[in-house]
Amino acid sequence: MSQPVSELGYEAARDELTDVVKMLEQGGLDLDHSLALWERGEALAKRCEEHLAGARARVEKALSHADDEGDPS
Repeated sequence: MSQPVSELGYEAARDELTDVVKMLEQGGLDLDHSLALWERGEALAKRCEEHLAGARARVEKALSHADDEGDPS
């Protein structure tokens, strides 16, 4: 968990988020560690959403471009 969240790709952020959730579900952590993991998990989830939003925008742009090329008007 040493790499800044802002530098993680989608798959790395998703995989780490899965690990964070597992650790939190197992319990047995002190409050400070649990809170730190929760905060990291929130940041990881946000990063995943950013990647998905970017991918969605790229797909929509590609589809729009394809529609424009197919439009004979």
